[in-house]
Amino acid sequence: MHDRLIQLNAEYAASIDDDRLEDWPGFFTENCLYRVTTRDNYRRGMPAGLIYADTRDMLADRVLSLRKANVYETQSYRHVIGMPRILPAPSDRGPKVATSFVVMRINRQGHTDIFASGEYLDIIETHGDAMLLRERDVVCDSSRIDTLLALPL
Repeated sequence: MHDRLIQLNAEYAASIDDDRLEDWPGFFTENCLYRVTTRDNYRRGMPAGLIYADTRDMLADRVLSLRKANVYETQSYRHVIGMPRILPAPSDRGPKVATSFVVMRINRQGHTDIFASGEYLDIIETHGDAMLLRERDVVCDSSRIDTLLALPL
């Protein structure tokens, strides 16, 4: 299972880093949760997120709006992802996994800076050989989130 989780995270990050955003929703179950929040808000149990989607279709709509409607500075990401840790989870929800991440942002001038760091907190669902994200809470270490958060983390 551990190797499959590593591969899931590697492919997930590559879909974003390689600007294959249309592939990104495919890492999630049909009814899913994707939320970007701060560590403080997560600990307080505050459900709102800087980005919030609860279906794969909402994720696809986000990609469509990034491609067609939103105006934001041209940028790309490079993910550095830690090793996944399998955590105790209720048996009816599937495995719970925590994985550290750092995301660098590269702007159109080529400058690279650390954009976000934190932890993915996931609930995983397996479908045959495939592993999908039922829930992904992107819990950012900093409470100061850049307003240029356009691309998914």
